[in-house]
Amino acid sequence: MLSIVIPALDEAQHLAERLASLAPFRARGCEIVLVDGGSRDATVEIARDHCDRVLRAPAGRASQMNAGAHAARGETLLFLHADTVLPDAADRLVTDALATGRHVWGRFDVRIAGRSRWFVVIAAMMNARSRLTGVATGDQAIFCTREAFRRAGGYPDIALMEDVAFSKRMRGFSRPACLPARVRTSGRRWERDGVWHTILLMWRLRLAYFLGVDPGALARQYRSHRGGD
Repeated sequence: MLSIVIPALDEAQHLAERLASLAPFRARGCEIVLVDGGSRDATVEIARDHCDRVLRAPAGRASQMNAGAHAARGETLLFLHADTVLPDAADRLVTDALATGRHVWGRFDVRIAGRSRWFVVIAAMMNARSRLTGVATGDQAIFCTREAFRRAGGYPDIALMEDVAFSKRMRGFSRPACLPARVRTSGRRWERDGVWHTILLMWRLRLAYFLGVDPGALARQYRSHRGGD
């Protein structure tokens, strides 16, 4: 069984629509697990109508995803951001990608939904960079076998860059399966904060992380630049 683990925090505005898109997967036997990080809106109440399990965990995607993985029943785990939509056949594509044994983890290509004409270029760069480096971002819906997740020790419990750190752990077991099917992720935060401002911010944070700056300090910088969101 495939378990889809969704970390969420104050996502009530669009959550019902996003979770409704997972109904076909649920009907085919996938498990939907949402892990709330302390929402102050109706996130939890909405999730109960659309998910198999709704949990609470300390805020932070790493801790929330680890809690969801621990509670999930599936032998394959897929980690999905609350503002990201899977392609229709995602469950089959994941199963096929892992069935050969050459890969124990992977991710999808990404498409950014929004008004900016730059989103096509940005997404293409993200996908190409991921193929080149073997590092995936959370927006690309990372998936893996439960056994590989266990051997990796799950997501490092850090405040930012948990997807980069997790990718590096998983590369010790195999290269990622880079699926060309595209997940669709929201560009609303890019548009709100400015596309180029966001690009420069993320590259600066990634460089700082590579140079050894504490992820907690990077998370504080990230929140300050994005108005606390």
